[in-house]
This record gives sequence, structure tokens and C-alpha cells, in this order.
Amino acid sequence: MTQLKAGFIGLGAMGAPMARHLHARGLLAAVGNRTRAKAEALARELGVAAPATPAELAARCEVIALCVTADADVLATVDALAPHLRAGAIVIDHSTVAPDTAKRAAAVLAAAGAQFLDAPVSGGVEGAKNGKLSVMVGGDAAALERARPALEAYALRITHMGPVGAGQATKAINQVLVAGIAQAVCEGLALGEALGLEPERLLPTLGAGAAGNWFLEKRGATMLRNEFAVGFKLGLLHKDLGIVRRIAEAAGTDRSIVEKSLADYAELMARGHADEDISALIRLKRRPA
Repeated sequence: MTQLKAGFIGLGAMGAPMARHLHARGLLAAVGNRTRAKAEALARELGVAAPATPAELAARCEVIALCVTADADVLATVDALAPHLRAGAIVIDHSTVAPDTAKRAAAVLAAAGAQFLDAPVSGGVEGAKNGKLSVMVGGDAAALERARPALEAYALRITHMGPVGAGQATKAINQVLVAGIAQAVCEGLALGEALGLEPERLLPTLGAGAAGNWFLEKRGATMLRNEFAVGFKLGLLHKDLGIVRRIAEAAGTDRSIVEKSLADYAELMARGHADEDISALIRLKRRPA
């Protein structure tokens, strides 16, 4: 069986390490990025191509992964790739966008004879660097099996959730949980700080019991040291929660956590903290000076 050739577009904090994992497996043929200099730098480092246009990248690859910021970015990239893709090519979108956006992208690619998998990821920057992401996939099962060698380069778990859009629906639920856990951990640790409890004793004690969770383990110590440059930018979670709000409104379910988190992160963004990790929420939980 011929080894597939993969491309990766979107080389941010998540995308660059994911592309490196593809390269480590011998699968990466080309990279692309909105800021071309970033793509060229990574291409030189890894010894792969950095095509000047989507047409050139599409011609080199049978699987192309995307990890971009917004719905409009996904649709613009798909529109640029579609006319130039090989027959049967697969575009895998790791961005967090609306399920309807995934369906629109899939329709564009189907008309061009290609396939689309909406495959958002969870696991943070650490998961991307360690190759241990959880990938939630919507789309054709056979296409997923063809693309699996690429996904396995950076995934700890790959789950087929259903048809196109199911991956993004799953990610919406993931982001509700992320936001709620952040609310609880930041509020709890702000209280512990105010009560004078020592982090060196408090954090491992909490982590060993029913309160233990990924966010507490990975961000507890750093937030108490006022280090907020370590992970997922709160401005991006705010963007994601806007998508979740629309999904929850349509579904008719409660969205108390979503609304509270949208308001809190909007406040932090207004104060100039949009590029800080979501654990900067503790700033709002502490007693006023």
C-alpha cells in the first residue's frame, strides 16, 4: 500500500506541532499558513514544501488537514482548494466551527469529487505537542479509515461520532465542559488563595480526590503564580462559546454556564487579556484589591 501524502494548513500553537507529528511519521508533504513566512520557516525545518498557492498544495497531497481560527477561514480555504484537489482527496478540518459550516464545506468538496471530515480536537497545546489529542470526527466512515494514518500521528483517541457536523456538535459539548470546569477551578482556587492555603499542599490534595481534573492538574499551579501564557487563549474560547450559544438556543437547552463564561471572558478581553490562557479567569474570581 502506497503511503499517503498529507498537507497541513494553519500552523499556530496547535497546528505546527500536529504537522511535526505528521512529518515524524513520514507523511507530511507540504504546509501552508496565512502568514507565508511561518509556512516557509517550518518547511525549511522539516524539509517539505511550502507551496505558494492552494492549487499547488492540493496537487501534492491526497489528505489535507486544516487548523484555522474561524468559520470564514475554513470556508475560504475549502473554496480555494476544491477546484484543484485530486479525485477522492480528503480534507480534514481540525478547527472549531459551527456544524452548519462543516456541512457547507462538505457540500463544496463533494461537488469537486472530494470528501470532508469535520474533526475538531481536544487536549490543549500539550496534547498537540505530545501527540495525544482526542479527535471527534464527523463524516463518511470509509473516508475516516483512509485518513486514519494521518490522524494517528497526533491522536490518542479517534472517535467517529456520525455524519458531517457530528464532530463539531461534540466539540460544542466539550467546550461547555471546558468552560464550566474553568469556572469551578478558578473560583475554588481563588477561595483557597484568600484563605491562605499553600498551593504545594492544596493542589495535590484536590487532584487526588473527586475534584481532580485535567484543568486543575495542568493550570492550577500556573494560575496561582499569575502565569497565563501557557495554553488555550481565552479569546478563542469566547469565540467557541458564541458558536455553542447558537447551538444551545436552537436545541432549547439551558446555557447558564455558556452565558456566564461569555460575559466573564468578554470582560477579560475588554481589559486586554484576550491572548492569555483561559485560566486568567481567576483574575475575576479574586477578592477586589
